[in-house]
Parts: sequence; C-alpha cells; structure tokens
Amino acid sequence: MDNRRDFIKKSALAGLGMSFSASSYARILGSADRVRVGVVGFSDRFRSSLAPSFAGHAKEMNFEFVAVSDIWSRRREEAEKYLKDKGWATDNFVKCRNNEELYDRKDVDAVIISTADFQHALHCAEAVEAGRDVYVEKPFAESLEDARKALKAVEKSKKIVQVGSQRRSAPNYWAANEFIRSGKFGDINMVEMTWNVNQPGRWRRAKLVSEIKKEETDWKRYLMNRPMVEWDPRKYLEFRLFYPYSSGIPGQWMSHQIDTVHWFSGYDHPRSVVANGGIYMWKDGRTNADTFSAAFDYGPDNDKSKGFQVLYHSRMTNEAGGTKEYYYSNGGMINLDTNKITPEGGLAARYAKEMNMPANLLQEQTLAVVGEKQETGANTGADPMTSRHMRNWMDCVRSRKEPNAPARAGYNHALAGIMATTALHTGERVTYDNTKQEVLAGGKVYKV
Repeated sequence: MDNRRDFIKKSALAGLGMSFSASSYARILGSADRVRVGVVGFSDRFRSSLAPSFAGHAKEMNFEFVAVSDIWSRRREEAEKYLKDKGWATDNFVKCRNNEELYDRKDVDAVIISTADFQHALHCAEAVEAGRDVYVEKPFAESLEDARKALKAVEKSKKIVQVGSQRRSAPNYWAANEFIRSGKFGDINMVEMTWNVNQPGRWRRAKLVSEIKKEETDWKRYLMNRPMVEWDPRKYLEFRLFYPYSSGIPGQWMSHQIDTVHWFSGYDHPRSVVANGGIYMWKDGRTNADTFSAAFDYGPDNDKSKGFQVLYHSRMTNEAGGTKEYYYSNGGMINLDTNKITPEGGLAARYAKEMNMPANLLQEQTLAVVGEKQETGANTGADPMTSRHMRNWMDCVRSRKEPNAPARAGYNHALAGIMATTALHTGERVTYDNTKQEVLAGGKVYKV
C-alpha cells in the first residue's frame, strides 16, 4: 500500500517510467457508446465553468460524469453533492481518494483535469498513460521538465488531449486567425496585450485556509515532484500566489493571450524575453508578482531582420484598461476587444507620398462577435467560449480528430510562460536553444 500511495511522486521523479495497472485500458468507443468521464480535481474552475460547459452537451453527445478523484476528502463529498444535485452525475457516482484509484477502474474513459497549476502536466501524462482521453486546464506546465514529460506521453499514447485555451474555439479568434493567415492583414509588426484587475481577494481562499486540516488530505501526494516542505494550507489552496506551484500572472492569464500569438503567427515560441515586476501592493505573504510586464521578440531564428514584438502588461492593483489584445500591421490593427479590423495607425497617404509609396490602409470590417448565441441543449450557465471548447473536445473524443488546442499548443504556451518567468526571476534576457531544447538566461542554461 505504501508503494501505491507513493506512486505519483516516484513516477514524476523517474520520468514517468512506471505505468498504472490500467495502462493498457483503451475501450473502443462505438457511436452509441456512452463516454464515461472522471473529474480530476474538484476545483472552483471546474464547478463554475467546466462542469456547466460539459453538462450543456452531455445529453446530445452521450457523455456522463461517473467519478471524481480529489485528495481532499471535503472536495470529494462536495463534488458528489454538486453533480448529483444538478442531475449531472450517475446514481453510482464513485469518489476516489487519488488518481491511481480512479485509473484502476474500468468504467472511466476520459477525464477533465483542473488541479493546481504545477500539477497539470504530470496529471495529463498519468491520464494518457492510463489510456484515457483528457481535457486539461491551462497552463499546460510550469516547468520545462514537466512540459517535456507530458508532451512525450501524449504523443506516444495517441490519446485525445484538449488544453483549456478556449480562445481557440471562439469564432472571433478563428476569424482573426483566418484574416491574418490570408495575408490581407499584412505582416504582424507589433502585439500589445493587457490583463488588469483590482481584486485583493483574487486567488485568495482565506475561509478555506482556516478550515482545512492536514489529515483530511494527502500533502505528500499534492507536492508531486516539488521539494518536500512542511504542510502549508496556503500553498495548497492559494497556490497561484506561490512559486513553484504556479507562476501567477504568466501561467494564469498570459498563457491565454500568448497562445493566440503562436496560433496567428505560426511561431512556436519567442526568440527572446525580458521581464520585470514585483509585489508592489498586496503584501500578504505571496511570492508571485502582483504587477508584471514582459517584452517578447518573435520571428525566424535564421533571419533576425524579420519578426515582431509582443508587449504584455498585467497588474492586480488597478483594473483600468481591463483585458486587451491588439494586433498591428503597417496597414492598421485588429482589436480583439471590439472585434474590429480598422485602418487605425496604418500608413496614411500624406506620409507615404513623401517616400513615393502607396498608402496602406485596411478596410474597416467586423470579426465574428464574441458570445454569439449558442444552443447548448440545457440552461447550464456555461460561458459560450468554454462551452464551445468543451464541445470540440467531446466531438474529437468521438471522431478521434485533433482538437482545437492540442498538447503541442499547450507545450508552446507553457514554454513562453516559463521563459517569461525565468526572465522575471533572473533579471536576464532569456532565449531558447531549439537544438538542445534548453532555456538560456543571460546565455547560460537555466534549469526550470
């Protein structure tokens, strides 16, 4: 039993060389077969968005929740009550103390993973090695080692994995991608992104921190391959405030936005990153910054004369500006807040004439509208973007086609986030060695 309880940590440290007893499990789904889904981590995110999004399509797609795995006893009980009260779980819904118990079962075909940020990659690897399809929340990984393990496991398994980068299933982002890829926009020459809030309680769980008891959970299993430290309920419940359990702003918010840069441009990762930030206001014991800025350089490695810059700013101390994504070319801009393509900032005739050049101004037009009505089959309260993304995953579990946000896309946004976090922590200009697949800080290999 001790060996079984230590499995997760040992497998992580051994490069996931061990396999679950259920590693050969891979039920062949027929068109009429019900897809039985387990919940890995009954989190706030799962409760508020993932579960309603799933439930909106479950009847039509013939999917159902059959089990939960959570190492905190309270969460297991809450999951059962919540899902049964909603009518979204089977009568024989099963509560598992950990993932090994979950994957020992033969009645789980796929899982939705919404655990702590640093656990996503290894939990994803465990699931596909156990023969399950996966929907895994972002960030895909918070360390390069974990990202490599997860991507390798996914590609070897051939399982369906959707990363929770839901912009990839939104019609306005699809329209923007198609417009840029068509060449009509011109070359991207700058991207500006912001994500601002003013919420002192963001990522805080003060009430739960006061209520949780160490004996109700499995602290050693929670830490996985992170260093063994003394029990700390804040690191358990407020993990987004503490590195190395989360990078905070880069992993939570920037991962969504930088992923669109990779998607629209075709580049897998930045050539270089510099970053700065700090804890300027919310001095509540956190170690992750409440204010963060980064500048990315993107372009082909073999031609430094081509490319563009991405400027990213985020603060948790003033919400002015909100969430913005602006793409610029010489002819104008795409504003993914208003979903407008405009000639704003494009090359005006009077300036072009000075250099005997034609003016370059985009025609104004509108992208597909965010949040357009979508029939979900049930009034679940799901947000449309996540609902579409969940539906895409469910469709792909059926069809075995690649989903909109595959593991490789998750690996790429994780790499950009890791590079930015490394730049913040070291104060160095950070690059990536494609050949050796290493992050370099100040020209030296930096292990992350």
